[in-house]
Order: sequence, then structure tokens, then C-alpha cells
Amino acid sequence: MQEMTYNTNSYDTAVEISKKIETDIVNNPSKYRVLTGDRPTGRLHIGHYFGSLQNRVRLSHLGVPTMILIADYQVLTDHDAYQEISQNTKQLVIDYLAAGIEPSENVIIYPHSYVPEANQLMIPFLTLVSNAELNRNPTVKEEIQSAGLKSVNAGMYTYPVHQAVDILFCKGNVVPVGKDQLPHLELTRTIARRFNEKFCTNCAPVFPEPQALLSKTPSIIGLDGTQKMSKSRGNAIMLCASEDETAALIKKAKTDTERFITYDPVNRPEVANLLMLISLCTEEEPEAIAAKIGNGGGGMLKNMLTEALNEKLRPLRTRRKQLEAEPAYIQQVLNDGSQRAREIAARTLDEVRSAMNMVI
Repeated sequence: MQEMTYNTNSYDTAVEISKKIETDIVNNPSKYRVLTGDRPTGRLHIGHYFGSLQNRVRLSHLGVPTMILIADYQVLTDHDAYQEISQNTKQLVIDYLAAGIEPSENVIIYPHSYVPEANQLMIPFLTLVSNAELNRNPTVKEEIQSAGLKSVNAGMYTYPVHQAVDILFCKGNVVPVGKDQLPHLELTRTIARRFNEKFCTNCAPVFPEPQALLSKTPSIIGLDGTQKMSKSRGNAIMLCASEDETAALIKKAKTDTERFITYDPVNRPEVANLLMLISLCTEEEPEAIAAKIGNGGGGMLKNMLTEALNEKLRPLRTRRKQLEAEPAYIQQVLNDGSQRAREIAARTLDEVRSAMNMVI
């Protein structure tokens, strides 16, 4: 088996391919199937909203077939919060729907633990990668380090293969990711290629080699001004937060000692991050926002962000409260999505069995 390498130089290539997809997907949405999703480790925050939810709404409105995965099995790789998985799954659905993602013929929302036909692909896929390749995956190394794991279970090492299952069972050919997720996607591409080369010599290839749709939104720093926004780090503004809670959190956000506000991501990352958040809400350039604030200082900056963010999220939060009072509808979305995902997975599994000469 030829060893796969993680080439950081491939980022430039991924950027170019992503640009071409962005241009084409507007005109030919039916050519693509997007796979995206989240782990149910808690409710979503504004980093998720600006980084992924808005893009999912955009793609679904374009008519792109979209599979939205709730990766409940993956919670077990590095979290002990399994008691909360069910509730967190339902809260994710509420966040999705409140953000504007609507289940439809083209949009399916489902947890992967309810799609056993897809999970059966894990065994053949594991035979297509080596231990060395799994050990070398830089994203896994970073996640082990960030989680502070002293004992690493096998699920953590193999979950990039499970991600390949999630992408390929539905023949997803586009995956919205950030730069840090490219090694996972490269492993998925490798598994698809190796399966087709090994098992499909006498039939059409079963799996596409998916491409990355790279996020245009910069990584959003948490309110502590030092790390990526995350609920576990206590530096996030949750989508479900009230307007008063949002104001209180922003008031505590870290800035710096310089009063005059400028947009300087290198030298003033904390201030730049708050300016960028305003920009994401108002679609005004951060430099122009900084010029308006000028000598108004951090107080004016935080007040402007509070107003902009609460205004932006007001419709979402209103809809969210309505959805929380409709548990039967949330359950229906999950049941319908799981059934439809199983039908897709069963068809793919039939093709896989046929290619591997396992049909009886």
C-alpha cells in the first residue's frame, strides 16, 4: 500500500479548486452534494454561526443537495459527556432550524448513529489505510493535545476514517472545511481512490474524491482574545444567549490599552477580532468601522458590537424560542432525516458489497 503524505503545500491547490467550485456551484447546484455537520457537544455559538451556519443556509437556498450530519459517535472519542448527547443533538437541530436551515428534498439532518448501513463501511475503509497514516494525521495530533488527553482511545485515531464514512456513504463531493481540516479530507480522498482502484476494476468507480470548499470567514477568536472561540474554554457567545447576557459577555471581552481604535490583526488581534465581528453583522469593512470609532475607545467598540450582534441575531433567537416549544417537530426532523439517510446508505452499501464480491 502506498503511504499517503500530508503536504502543506497542497493548501494553495485546495484554494484554487475551492474558488472554481464556488463559481460553478451557483450555476450548477445539482452537480454537487455537500456533507457538513457538527459534534453534539453543546449548543452552537456565534463562531459556528458566522463560520458555517450562514454558509449552509446559502448553499441550501442555492438548491445544493446538503447532508447535515450530527456526529454523535465522535463525541465518544474525547468527551465523557455521553449523558448529554441526546439533548445536545436536539439543541443542534434547533440551532440549525433557527439559523434558517430547512429540511427539504435537498436538505437532510440526521445523527450518524442512526445510519447503521453507513457505519458498516468502517471495516472495509480501515483496511485501506495504515497505522502510520493515522498516527501522522496532524489534525488528530492537535485535537489530542487541545483536549489534554493522557490516554487516547482507538476511536480518536480512527475517527478520520469514520469521517470518510460520513462523507462517502452519501457520495458527498464537496465538504466545507477550514484549513486545519484538510488532512482529514485528504484521507477521505485517499480512501475513495484506493477503494475504486482495488475493488472497481470491473465496474464503475463507487466513490467520488471530494473537494474542499474553504471557508471565507476568518477564524473567530474568543472573548479572552487568545484562543479560538469555544464553549469549553468559556470564551464564547452562545446563539441562545439573551441580549442582556450578550451585552455582559462583550463588556468583559479583552481589548488592549490603546484608546484609539484601529484595525490591525497582527499587532492588535483582540481589537481586530471585535471589529471583524461587527463587520460580519453589518457587512461594513472593519477598517471603516474602526475609523468611525476612533478615539471612542474600547467602550464604544464594545457598545457597537453589542448593538450589531443583538440586531443580527434577534430573528434567530425569536425563532429559537418558538422551536424549543415544539419538541415533536424536532423529533420528526431527526426521524425523517435518519430514514432518508439510511435509504441512501443502503444503496451505497449494496454497491460496495457488489464491488467487493460479497453479494450472496
